Amino acid sequence: MNVRILLLAITGGVIVTLLTGLISNTPPLLVGAVYYGYPFAWLIRLVIAPQYFPWRLNVLNLVGDLVVWAVIIGIVLSIVTRVKKS
Repeated sequence: MNVRILLLAITGGVIVTLLTGLISNTPPLLVGAVYYGYPFAWLIRLVIAPQYFPWRLNVLNLVGDLVVWAVIIGIVLSIVTRVKKS
């Protein structure tokens, strides 16, 4: 894999992960919190009794999202570069 493709995949993964933080991913029967992020909910906003700071960050899900989106973008970029060469 090319270093340029790797850097673009990581950068694109970070951008897409942050953009998916705007998408609500709350399970239908869960009340009291709103979950954001896709495919893994990594940002949580407590709705019921948010003591001082209602936002919570699940670091493991955030890293998982970064990896998933970086791999997807890396695969797409690799396919695009191979098609362009042919």
